Amino acid sequence: MLENLRLRHYTVEQAEELIDQLVDVYLDAHAKDGPLYNAKRYRQQLAMHMPRAGWELVAATVDGELAGYVYGFPLSPDTRWWDGIQEPVPPGFTIEDGRRTFAISELLVGRAWQRRGIARALHNELMSNRSEERATLLVRSGNNAARSAYRAWGWQSVTSLRPAWDKAPLFIVLTRTLGQVSSAAPNE
Repeated sequence: MLENLRLRHYTVEQAEELIDQLVDVYLDAHAKDGPLYNAKRYRQQLAMHMPRAGWELVAATVDGELAGYVYGFPLSPDTRWWDGIQEPVPPGFTIEDGRRTFAISELLVGRAWQRRGIARALHNELMSNRSEERATLLVRSGNNAARSAYRAWGWQSVTSLRPAWDKAPLFIVLTRTLGQVSSAAPNE
């Protein structure tokens, strides 16, 4: 772990001041992932996600530089998170009440900071104080490094999901019972 790593929780209002930096880290982390990962689409995503009840961001800085961040929110009863989920899924799996499932939308670390334990630190910090029953996230099916890290951190694959947006990739749906903090070695 980096000695000068600092983790900080941000409210929506505080995070609004970081939007340009959040976009920069996003673009850097996804530099090789194709045209879907662009600034315009990501700004729209942030604008849709940040107003959601319970939205939370944890940012990691090293010597004052934003190295990475994670954010998510509880899934509301009318969530579209599960749109495009592939069968089979356990009965009742997609039923939400605003308190059942916390969804991690992004966990990003800039390329210069990867493989130093920052993603694990961000993940554990965000997950450490959640009151929901479970958490979920989506990982691109071909992102084997992320899938391995999540597996080491206690996440389990449930099924796959393909969102309805144009040229959407296939994602693997992962879930994790909350109240578990991983101490596994970083594999980010």
